[in-house]
Amino acid sequence: MTLTNKAPTNSLTLDLSERIRHRIQSAEFTDGDFFLTEAELAEEYNVSRRIAREAVNRLCALGLLEGRKRKGLLVRHPDPVEVWANCLPSLARSPEKLADLAHFRYALEVGAIELAIKNASEEQITQLAALAEEFKQTARTPEDRPQRIEIERQFHGLILQMSGSSLIADMQKLLATLFENSYPARESPVLEDDVNDRIIWQHFELVSAIQDRDVERARSVMRSHLKYLLISPPESN
Repeated sequence: MTLTNKAPTNSLTLDLSERIRHRIQSAEFTDGDFFLTEAELAEEYNVSRRIAREAVNRLCALGLLEGRKRKGLLVRHPDPVEVWANCLPSLARSPEKLADLAHFRYALEVGAIELAIKNASEEQITQLAALAEEFKQTARTPEDRPQRIEIERQFHGLILQMSGSSLIADMQKLLATLFENSYPARESPVLEDDVNDRIIWQHFELVSAIQDRDVERARSVMRSHLKYLLISPPESN
């Protein structure tokens, strides 16, 4: 396979990284298998060592390859949550990208409620009810704000755990942490009484709907509970 060096450098690098990625994913490599060296890649694809190195660096950043001195490159099967954790800070730098991520979190949590209802154990539902009660007890006390945020995180995290998918639960955890400081209106030191009452009611209503295995009611409440995510975040100063 030949990549002409007359093409722009960025194009050559991207093209080579895509070819290598396809090769890795098409072959039956196991995690930790040795691949090729940068020199071997440059020779096989007829590109400069610099182009080969830049293409390899792209794939290392994605977690698909790992460089070993004097040994070459190892094939890796990256953890998607770890990749996301590394990418999120960059993705959330603009209000537009942050809004996209907010919509993604909304779709993830609303969409996962059916799986949560299907797979929730009675023990998990009991734990969820206890968290709803804890939130109620701390909701109107300004000094309990950190605890309130933690209870809210645990409440949503438990619902996503109920889905039975560790990937869904871990992705929600990453997104929830990201948005704690991105939507301060939802977590002001003292919430207005009517907002407070609504959030408290939503927690208990979600518990009730899950306990009754009522998918449509739970989905409707979750939509209302997370609708603040559909509002554009404030511009950062």
